[in-house]
Amino acid sequence: MTEQGAPLTHRQAYVGHPGVQRRKKLPPDPDVRRAILAAASKSVREHGVRGLNVAAVLEQARLSTRAFYRHFESKDQLVEAVFVEMTRAEVLQLREKMVAAATPVEAVAAWIDGRLELAFDENVKAQLGQPSLEAQSLTSAAQGTLLEPLIEELQRGLELGVFKDIVPLTAAKSIHGVVWAATQQRRATNYCDRDEVRVRALHFCLRGLGVTKEVIEHIAADGAPGFASGPSRCGLVDRGPGLVANRAT
Repeated sequence: MTEQGAPLTHRQAYVGHPGVQRRKKLPPDPDVRRAILAAASKSVREHGVRGLNVAAVLEQARLSTRAFYRHFESKDQLVEAVFVEMTRAEVLQLREKMVAAATPVEAVAAWIDGRLELAFDENVKAQLGQPSLEAQSLTSAAQGTLLEPLIEELQRGLELGVFKDIVPLTAAKSIHGVVWAATQQRRATNYCDRDEVRVRALHFCLRGLGVTKEVIEHIAADGAPGFASGPSRCGLVDRGPGLVANRAT
């Protein structure tokens, strides 16, 4: 009998029997996790995050529901893991651009150029594109991964005295916000002058870091590979030093 006098259920009696042991949960398997992520990434690229279906992912990976819950607690956790992986792919491309920069200022400009490619370069959009953009709006983990190389260069520039009175993490978030606004506007209108957006973003962000006007104009004039001009309907509104809020008090 239970405490309240009700008879034990069959499950209670079975589990409570001294000779019965619960089945131990198997530890996560890296290969299984990779297989789930690969199938989920393919689904997100083809159907978007809203079209992601766990059952379809498991069918594609030829795995069971039990295998899924050994590695992920929920669909949301799977989505975040997918986005982090996609963002890492983008970060690798960003680091390749930034490593060639001679100064922290040029490295920050390279990060901005790389991010704008998501909105303007059809080849990059085909590889990363929409899922990567969604990642930055939906998951903090993906955004943190994306900002890592930018924060590193902001910190290096601060230590060298190139950037003045900034908090690297806060400044990185502000720069990301400026570029994000430009890419979102591009998606909404599908009609922008890429070169103009780049120049405005560079002036807006670098001036807020304390970079001199002469240096900014030199970097902006150099241009970025593949940038093409055309009619513009998505300008950034330049209201003066854009990252004043990032200055340390």
